[in-house]
Amino acid sequence: MGGPGDPPEGTPEGGPGGAEDEYRSVVFDESFVRAARIQEYSAHERMADHTPAVRRRTHLRRGLTRQILILAVLIAVAFGTAIYMGVRHPYSSPGTRRPVEALRMTVIPLVPRGKVPGAADAEYLYTHSPAAQFEVGATGIPLPATRSTAHFSDSQVTAALSTARDYLVRTSLDPGVLTGRQVRPARSLLDSDQLDQFDRSFDHPAADGRHAPTGWLVRLDPSRVRLADDRIRVQGTLEATEADSSTLEVGARTIFVYALRPAGAAATASASLFTVRRDLTFRFDRDDLRLGTLQMVASSAQAGPMSCAEDATSYLRPLLSGQTARAGGPAATDPFAADSTTALCGTLAAEAQPKV
Repeated sequence: MGGPGDPPEGTPEGGPGGAEDEYRSVVFDESFVRAARIQEYSAHERMADHTPAVRRRTHLRRGLTRQILILAVLIAVAFGTAIYMGVRHPYSSPGTRRPVEALRMTVIPLVPRGKVPGAADAEYLYTHSPAAQFEVGATGIPLPATRSTAHFSDSQVTAALSTARDYLVRTSLDPGVLTGRQVRPARSLLDSDQLDQFDRSFDHPAADGRHAPTGWLVRLDPSRVRLADDRIRVQGTLEATEADSSTLEVGARTIFVYALRPAGAAATASASLFTVRRDLTFRFDRDDLRLGTLQMVASSAQAGPMSCAEDATSYLRPLLSGQTARAGGPAATDPFAADSTTALCGTLAAEAQPKV
């Protein structure tokens, strides 16, 4: 029932108690009014001819413009910071590349004192030699624990060590390389700027300290020897250092011991051990790290038992069980020849041979 003053049909629509009741809780405070997009003109402003009753406020547009300006400044600051970090970041790549040096190499034959010891069983020779505690194959060249340097990340140092190790495995343990049938496993890892020197070494070998195939890899004369055991004994270490802000160097000190028999001999023929120590220095710039290649800058090999009278430029020619070094010394050295190098030769210590 309606109130005392209400019509019988109830409060008319639009009356004080009608539909407007639902808006009584809405309060149009000052902040609401200021935020409105449309503002009513004053009475004085509406006196002008053709003036609309309301106008659109512009303070939001000015606020939006200010926000755009602030955003643009922030983007500019972020972009400038990115450029700055790119220039100053310790792992950034330099603009110019240092020229790749030619490989310097030395191969030193080690002459035995007396006859080369041998035995029918290659394992027996290993057990009674200094290689008894060596690992078999690539496991003898473990990767050291790595850490970043001032200008190279941990992953870059690891990549350099892994590539150097891969080169040693390919050039000292691969049967195709050892017998002189292949050179590609070694060539594929070299920096492109060293390929000309590498190719010339095999096309035109020379004992000039630059172009000896045996300076690049271990290469046994297949006309004289064959492997008596493919379980080659290895002991090696790798160490990475930062040469400068754009170059990593890896030093490798490895000893490889091979069990050999005469080429074409029966499996029962006496075997002997042949030892090759390789001291190599590899260099890596950022292009090499990216491409998985390396530069060889120094190679020193000591190999024996061998005869100093033999040419070790193209192949290593081991002395086998029961053999002795040929009479005569190394090839003559001409100090007046422009391409002459001093011939080097050493003596293989008795304790380096198997005790049989």
